[in-house]
Formats: sequence, structure tokens, C-alpha cells
Amino acid sequence: MSISTARTLPSEIRDIQLKMEGHARDYGLDCYETIFEMLDLEELCMFAAYGGFPVRYPHWRFGAEYDELLKTHMYGLQRIYEMVINNDPCYAYLLNTNMLADQKLVIAHVYGHCDFFKNNAWFSQTNRKMLDTMANHATRIQRYVDRFGFDKVEEFIDACLSIEDLIDPHSVHIQRRPATDPLPHAALLRDDDLEFLARQGRLPAKNYMDPFINPPDVLHKEAVERQKAQDERDAKRGFPDEPQRDILLFLLQHAPLRDWQHDILSIIRDEAYYFAPQGQTKIMNEGWASYWHTTIMTRHGLTDAEVIDYADHHSGTVAMSPQRINPYKIGIELFREIEERWNRGQFGAEYEDIDNWEVRRKWDKQLGLGRDKIFEVRRVHNDITFIDTFLTPEFCAKHKLFSFAYNEGESTYEIASRQFTEVKQQLLNSLTNHGRPFIYIVDGNHRNRGELYLKHTFQGVELRQDYTQDTLANVQKLWARPVHLESMVDDKPTVYSYDGHSHTVKAL
Repeated sequence: MSISTARTLPSEIRDIQLKMEGHARDYGLDCYETIFEMLDLEELCMFAAYGGFPVRYPHWRFGAEYDELLKTHMYGLQRIYEMVINNDPCYAYLLNTNMLADQKLVIAHVYGHCDFFKNNAWFSQTNRKMLDTMANHATRIQRYVDRFGFDKVEEFIDACLSIEDLIDPHSVHIQRRPATDPLPHAALLRDDDLEFLARQGRLPAKNYMDPFINPPDVLHKEAVERQKAQDERDAKRGFPDEPQRDILLFLLQHAPLRDWQHDILSIIRDEAYYFAPQGQTKIMNEGWASYWHTTIMTRHGLTDAEVIDYADHHSGTVAMSPQRINPYKIGIELFREIEERWNRGQFGAEYEDIDNWEVRRKWDKQLGLGRDKIFEVRRVHNDITFIDTFLTPEFCAKHKLFSFAYNEGESTYEIASRQFTEVKQQLLNSLTNHGRPFIYIVDGNHRNRGELYLKHTFQGVELRQDYTQDTLANVQKLWARPVHLESMVDDKPTVYSYDGHSHTVKAL
């Protein structure tokens, strides 16, 4: 279901938007054109369930998320103030029951998000016309529903969604494999140039110096070694040539899918890559938007009558729960910390070599570099590099951060350590790959039977057996041959297998 949101903003809200946009641009925020729409609660919950979009393909997951969002809002367990889409132009949706102070806060917050979407490097490869793309995806899948039936299509989407995170989110920024393109401008080379390029291992030399620079016996030995190495690579060569992390791409290229199944899987993969940077930058994105809504609201946006309501709602947003990390709180406080440190010159070798805590606390060179630094951080970092680079022992002590662990004797979680290194390591572990396991395809023709062999890169946390078995069953639906996954169980290499009928677990 889709709804029309082409509604004129109330004049009062429109005036607020123009003022907030002006303040944002005065501070140096660089945003795409931002279009605001006003929604009621049910519409906003529907958009939130759809990942912020007004229309998505039909699936029961969206209905379940909508029901949860609506009920938790009505019961006071959480509240949705706004939604904003990474698009050009950006679309943002406001809740029509918000107070005026809330609307101001939300609009300022949205401009922080829009600046982050446009300028952060991890969003640089995302589809900036995703609003249209999502609608096209929904239309294509609806056609398959009409042709093949809802149950059949939904069952296949279930299988695809269960492995939607088995992608390689860094692949859009780097080249995983060497280029195999022909030599550029080869037609312009002379015959003797081509002959020289064909003689591997030779160094350029004049004819009378060639026997000394390129000794025949050395060249022969190198040629033999190269051939031996090539023979070894050919003997070991599997399918794929090297472990592949983008499992969805491998399935698209090699799984025996029907045309409509191939199209749906490609849709799921495209959307997974679109949403991946949002998971990689959750702390930074929310921290950046919160930093700017507090800056704009406290300096320009509030009337005397709105101060109490603003303080109440902002404090509720950034309140830290003892049970989990609040990305709004960690993000905004770390950006403030970075700004203060670079304003005071608390960085560099001279500062880091100071052992006296009191001297470090009072260190102030009055450099005034803080605002430039946080814009630089916003441009190049993601959550992992953000935490790894800028989290300090002083920050952890100030905000009372700790690591936790499960106490089997008490059957409860408890504080395990307040040591900086352990707190930082646990935080980084939770952010790495969004806390999900690293799984690679290592053999697409296992035992020469067309079976799929995957390997889990074990990092100290075992896979849940029920999740593993369900995921293998769904991968097997796509591959149509037995599927195996190697992991660690009780510190022993173990292989989970599913052949389409039964699961087996075998120690290696």
C-alpha cells in the first residue's frame, strides 16, 4: 500500500523550516534540497516500518514492524519524531501531533542528517534516487505476485531476507580483485615494445649490457620458479578463486535461479547495499544530527516558553540506559569532546607524552581548530574508526562506560570491567560488521558435486545453532544443492550441513 504525501506544510511550519535551513547553512552544513511532509501517527509508523520509504514490496515483515512501532508508541515505550531519507532531494516526514518546539528540534535534526548523508564518504556510493528505485522494486515484485501467487513469492523473499546481510559493504569502495583489462593503447606500441613486454622478468638494457643485466641462467631459474608457482596455483584453484564475502553476488552469478527469482534476489541485494552505510555510521550520524539540533536550538530556535519542553525532550533522547549504548548520547558527546580537544590543542605527540593528569586536564593552547576538525571527522570516518581513533580513557571515565559479561552462576549480566582497553574492545566488537558473523564462500563445487561450502571466520563467539540451521536451509533453497558451513564449536572445527531434507553436525 502507498499513500500520497504531497501536502502543503502549514505556513507556521514552513516558516520554521526556512529559518532552520538558513541557520544550518550559516554554520556550514551542506545539504541536498530537503522536502518536508506532515504525517499522522499511523502513516509515520508505516513509513518507519518501510525503512523510511512510502512504498515497498509486499511482505509480512513490514506489517509486523508497523504493528510493533504503533503499539510501542501508543503505550509510551518509544516515540518516533521524524523520518528522513538519504536521497536527492532528501525527504523528511514530521509527525503532525508534535508540539511546535518539537517540530523546531526535529527540523534542525533533519538538516544534520541531510548534511551527513551528502558529505560522509561511506554514503558516497549510495543510490541518490532510491525513492524512485524502491517504487520500481515494489512494482516489479508485485508483478511476480500477480503471475506466480503471493505465497510462492513471499516464501522466496523470506529466504532472501534471511541472508540479506551476507554482503561485502566495503566492496563499493575498494577493488577486491586485480583488473583484467587489456593493456591500454596497445595498438600504439611498436613491435619491439610488444616483444619486450612479452619477455617477463627482463629489465630494460642496451644490447651490449643485456647479458650482464639479464643473465640467461638467472632468467631461466626465475622462469622455472614462475611456472612452478603457476602450476601450484592451478592445482589449488577452486571455485571461486579466493574466498568471497558477497554471498548474494555469488548466488546471483551461479545459483540455478529462475528469472523472477534472480530479479528478486538482486533487489534484496541492492537494498541491502543502500542501507549498509546507515548501519556503519549509526553513532556518528545520530551524534552529528544531535550536535547540530542542540547548537541551532539553544542559540537561535527557542523562545523562553519552549526551553523546558525542549530540555525535557532532548534529555530523553540522549539518556543513557544501563542496559545498552545510546548512539545519540555517545555520538554527540564524542563530537563535543573532539571539538574541545582540538580547540585546546589536546592532541599530537607533545600532548600524548604528558603523564601528569592535572597537566593534561589544564592543557590549553587556544588553537580554535575544533569546528574544522569535527567537519573533517564527519567527512571521512565511520563508527568503528570514529570510536577507535577518538575514544579516550578520559571520555570513558567521564561518562562511566563499562564492559559487561554474563555470569552463569547468577544467570544475569553484570559489570565485567571499567578498564579502558576492555571497554573500547567490547564496543568495537559490537560495531564490527554490526555484531554479525563474517562468513565467506570458499568452494562452490565442494567434493566435485556442486555443493556449496562456506566458512565462518571465528572471532571468539560461536554461532547460534538454531540460527545457523535456519540460514543454511534458506541458502540451500537458493543453491538447490547441499550446503555446508565450517565454524568452531567448543573450540573444535565443526561443519554444519543441510542437504534439503535433514541437518547434520560433524566435527572435523
